[in-house]
Amino acid sequence: MRIITISREFGSGGRELGRYIADLWGCDYYDSEIIAVVAQKSGLDSNYVENTLSNHGWQNIAVTHRPAFAPPTKLQSGKVGLLLEQKRVIEEIAKLGKDCVIVGRNADVILAEYQPFNIFVCAMTEAKLRRCIERAPEGENLSERELVHRMKQIDKVRSQTRAILTGSGWGQRDSYHLTVNTTDWNIKDLAPAVADFAAGWFGRKP
Repeated sequence: MRIITISREFGSGGRELGRYIADLWGCDYYDSEIIAVVAQKSGLDSNYVENTLSNHGWQNIAVTHRPAFAPPTKLQSGKVGLLLEQKRVIEEIAKLGKDCVIVGRNADVILAEYQPFNIFVCAMTEAKLRRCIERAPEGENLSERELVHRMKQIDKVRSQTRAILTGSGWGQRDSYHLTVNTTDWNIKDLAPAVADFAAGWFGRKP
């Protein structure tokens, strides 16, 4: 079984890269699908779950708390409960024993025992801005300044969430097997090289 995890800066194209790799390998791809399962099991709206886990759900929890999946306190029970459910869903995916690509959600840490190939995707601010503008939902008219603020805010929360869970730094280079800078790259053209590199890495494992 080969598992690729992708952590990424907002707007860097990590989600798109993961989708292309999964297509090239003919394997399962997990991203928002995880949120949908968590929402179903929790009996909650998927938008609420997404917002809580991925965007602003951890802003009032001290980074130094680091519950590390321990039983949640009364104050944090809703948020930590969802995180625990997400962890269970990700572990269930790994237990299927199938090749897959998982985007975000600290899957690299959760599935460390499975020895996944961990990728971090980044890009220059200008490139991330272009990608955000090109892929903006219909009716969204944020200024460049507003988009930059949004990118920084989302990445800050991703970093905070990782610190809460593991105490390690988000985007810390020694946490990943490969860092991919997508600046000036067409993701579709870049994906085969990354997929081949990952396949080679798995082929070298004892």
